[in-house]
Parts: sequence; structure tokens; C-alpha cells
Amino acid sequence: MTADSTTPQDQGNYGASDITVLEGLEAVRKRPGMYIGSTGERGLHHLVYEVVDNSVDEALAGYCDHISVTLQDDGGVRVEDNGRGIPVDMHPTEGRPTVEVVMTVLHAGGKFGGGGYAVSGGLHGVGISVVNALSSHVETRVARQGSRWAITFGQGGQVMKELTNEGPTEDRGTTQVFYPDAEIFDSTVFSFETLRARFQQMAFLNKGLRISLRDERRIEENIVVEDEVVERRPTPSPNPVRRLPPQSRASSRRPFRRARAPDESSSTSTTTDCSTT
Repeated sequence: MTADSTTPQDQGNYGASDITVLEGLEAVRKRPGMYIGSTGERGLHHLVYEVVDNSVDEALAGYCDHISVTLQDDGGVRVEDNGRGIPVDMHPTEGRPTVEVVMTVLHAGGKFGGGGYAVSGGLHGVGISVVNALSSHVETRVARQGSRWAITFGQGGQVMKELTNEGPTEDRGTTQVFYPDAEIFDSTVFSFETLRARFQQMAFLNKGLRISLRDERRIEENIVVEDEVVERRPTPSPNPVRRLPPQSRASSRRPFRRARAPDESSSTSTTTDCSTT
């Protein structure tokens, strides 16, 4: 069919107004699978991998030897390293703090040249901003050049609290705390074993790097009560099942695991270290 014979009805009213332009991190929230593979368990854990990959890049550059990952009791994930820390000074072209640019702009990072990193992993400048876009709340803290800085994001990467100087410090490094958005992911519950296996591999491939994984989440004890034994009639059996007296029935039950009330749950933690010498 030639252009002359095509009518608007034939085209299904498809025109310029049907083209959508997504700004900033909106595209990530619209199609998260394009960036992390899925919104299931695989994509959920990929968020952690991307944050840790940034810390591993600091180790590859020779500035970091310890990464700490914590599964918090409130559902968040905290990743800390002792690297150089994300730069906090004003970006020369964006006109805002560099840490804000890194956290909110796709393809913004030190991995595209300029001598920031000779080698790197992850999504090469996409990862941390994608994590921010797919989280309901993110807290970024940077210890750098004698000061500790903090900035907070929410609602898919929007700045909720501007960058502030929290005072002097002798530490260095970056701390990221993020909460996956429950409206995007099928589940926001992380698997300790899945993360442990991944970090053990990463530590093995990076000599001298220690990765600590800590689980601070409550462990609910479940108790299961067996069904009561009842007498079956009228079919006789060589080994009949007899109904026990009430007092005997109660004493014969094996305790099964029942979910405790929130105030009865005890907070426990599990820590594992993945490192090579």
C-alpha cells in the first residue's frame, strides 16, 4: 500500500501524540525488566548486586578492602564500604552535587573514562540510579575528605532531603540504605543464602577483599499441631486407630511451629564473612 492510499482510519489513529517521552528515572519504573531482568526474586536480588558492585569497583581500584552488607529488620538493605566515597562537590556541568547526579541520572558515573576506574563491573553507571528508581526510600551517606555527608531520596529517586554536612569524621567510604518498592516487586523479602553464595564468589575472585553479610531480621517460629486421631467406622482393620482420651490426646501432641505474635518474636542475627587472603 502506498502512502497516497493510506487513510487515518487504516493507520489506527497512530500519530505523534501517541509517542511517549519518559524523563529521568521514569523509564526505569515503567519498564524495570529492561534494567534488572525481572521484578521477581532475581530482579530483587540484582539491586543488592549493583550496589555491592560499586564497592567492588573501589576494591579493584585499590581503595577498598571491606564491604559490609546488612539485611535490616525493617526490610531495608545497608551496604557499607571503606572506599574513597562518592564525590560530593558541585558537578561542573549539572550544577548540583555530584552524589545527587550519580544517584539520579542514568549513565552518570566514573566508569566512562576520565581515570576514575581502570576496570569495573555492574551496569557501568546505570546500576545505582536504577536501584534508586526502584526503591521507595534511599539514604546515601558519604565519608570523604574529613566530613560526613548525607542525602535522602524517595518516591522513585526524587530528592527528599538535600545534601547536608553531618560533621567531621576520620572515616571514609560510602553507605547506601535502600528499601525496594513493594509496588514494583512481587516480593521484597531477600534470601540470605542467595546473597551469601553470590558474595562468596565475589570475594573469591577479588583477592584481599572481605565481604560481610549480616541478617538482622526476626525469625518467626512456627508450631504445627498434628491432626487428632479419630476412630474410623464401620470398616474393621487389623490395626485399628483408636481415639485417645482427652488427657492422653493432649499429652501425645507433638509441638509444631506456630507464628508468634510480633511482641513475642525475638530479634536474632546471622553473620557470615566471605574473604580470601
